[in-house]
Amino acid sequence: MVVMSGIRKPVIVGLGGTTKADSSTEKALRLVLSNAERLGAATCLIGGPFLARLPLFDPEHRERTSEQLELVETIRHADGIIIGTPAYHGGMSGLIKNAIDLLEDLRDDRRPYLDSRAVGVIVTAFGWQGGGATLGSVRTIVHSLRGWPSPLAVTLNTAESLFDANGNCTDGKAVAQLAVLTGQVVEFAKRFSASS
Repeated sequence: MVVMSGIRKPVIVGLGGTTKADSSTEKALRLVLSNAERLGAATCLIGGPFLARLPLFDPEHRERTSEQLELVETIRHADGIIIGTPAYHGGMSGLIKNAIDLLEDLRDDRRPYLDSRAVGVIVTAFGWQGGGATLGSVRTIVHSLRGWPSPLAVTLNTAESLFDANGNCTDGKAVAQLAVLTGQVVEFAKRFSASS
């Protein structure tokens, strides 16, 4: 939790995107983080261009780059996480999976892996077929890392026009679903942090 002016704020981290800056996935994450700020959270985005600089995770070598250390430290202090990934061939992107694999460094923490953290999931796909399979696999990974997936996860069909040139979501249904997802992650983060 971040303490600002005597008020404790949950920290919500958006993790995801693609190597393309300002991808649909990253636009969705930015919208959710903006929603979280309106609900009283402090936020941080770890986007695709940053993730692209991470070397491949190698469990046999403990040396870490400054970017790897920054990622692990940011997640370590998060109260909630929202993972945004494109669906690539029915699964999450290697970019996002590599970052998640690095969370092995949290294994021996007081809150190991994603324990005691709400985790929202957003999947973008060019068509509906890949979204469901990818969503299921991401939620399985969150469970295996002891995270608490939010009841609602969101799949977005990027074959349809969802964002305008300024990054605003133009699809009312998507806006509503992303708002519910945000509310669930922030509410869980506030309640769990208050009780621990």
